[in-house]
Amino acid sequence: MRALWTMVGNDFRQRLRDKSVLIFSLIVPLALMGVLSLAFGRLGTGSVDLQPATVVASVEDSGPLGAALLDSLGSVEAMQVTVREVPADAVSSETRTTGAALGIVIPADFSSALATGQPSTLQLIEGSGSVLETSVLISIVTGIVDQFTAASVTEAAARLGGVPPDAAAGIGRTVVAGEPILHITEGIAPAGQLSLRAGLVAGQTGLFLLFTVGFGVLGLLAEKEQGTLGRIRSTAVPQWTIVAAKAVAGFSLGVVASAVLLASGTLLFGVDFGSPAVVGLLVLGAAAAATSLTFIVAKVVRTAEQANVAQSIVAMVLGIAGGAFFPIQASGFMAVLMDLNPVGAFIRGLGISAGGGGVPEIAVPLMTMLGFAVVCVLVSRFLPDRGARA
Repeated sequence: MRALWTMVGNDFRQRLRDKSVLIFSLIVPLALMGVLSLAFGRLGTGSVDLQPATVVASVEDSGPLGAALLDSLGSVEAMQVTVREVPADAVSSETRTTGAALGIVIPADFSSALATGQPSTLQLIEGSGSVLETSVLISIVTGIVDQFTAASVTEAAARLGGVPPDAAAGIGRTVVAGEPILHITEGIAPAGQLSLRAGLVAGQTGLFLLFTVGFGVLGLLAEKEQGTLGRIRSTAVPQWTIVAAKAVAGFSLGVVASAVLLASGTLLFGVDFGSPAVVGLLVLGAAAAATSLTFIVAKVVRTAEQANVAQSIVAMVLGIAGGAFFPIQASGFMAVLMDLNPVGAFIRGLGISAGGGGVPEIAVPLMTMLGFAVVCVLVSRFLPDRGARA
């Protein structure tokens, strides 16, 4: 063990002198999260900035409801609405030529028809402006008219039930202005699912981790090509400590790079992955799973070019299958196979942690990553060492 830690210390000192490794482990993760924040910072926020809109209207109604409808449009809090009244025959042309979002023609019998329960036609003309603002305004007008209709039906029903006209009118006004009986409150259930932005941060962290730990293999092959590895093997150092030292160094770099990615992603994207201790365990498990691939790659490749290709293929396959770029839906055998993916297990674990889960709740994804690491290490024991014969 003393030989192992001596080699680990030497490897760390070598990596500290190699600025490219530090840049890839610290600077690149920060730059990656910065670029992702600029490109996808608004992803999944659920908020949309509505632009100011103009409504071209003609009110032929002599009753109070037509004016009330326009007043309601002008007082919308979600967006700034300007109501411009024109003659009825000019609404269509003014709406299309001035870039207005919506045109409205309120007929002369609008108030009286609602009061008596008779049909009436409210004409809406879509403008040439933004489709989003137009759709919002149409929804608002539809909601207001529905309220007026409900009040009219309620008042008519009250009169049929023998309620005096003044009291019936008061009941109708209550329907429009009264507080709703039922209220809908938005909530978040701890279903173990990450938001779009949190999933992007978690997925890219898992994918980047697979590339980071590959420095151990590249360092091993570089020493072989330079002749350093042969001199090390000629000493009394146990052969297994050579690869193990590279794996420990790669594991440590992977943990550091993952911590930088998650911390910067949390700040830039405004997401929360839960308890730092739980997240730390998941990072250690993911780093162990990624590092275990080092033992296999070190056995099957001979040159640094082969190692680069192998690491890239493995990282992209595991990353895509694990949902690093977008969620993957599968069933049957494929679903079971994807559940064993360490990247997918890492993302699921972060989802559980973000929902308030503790160590017992992340036991399954954590054991999945550790089991993946154990299997890879055992498989590497039976693979022929092509690098040793190179």
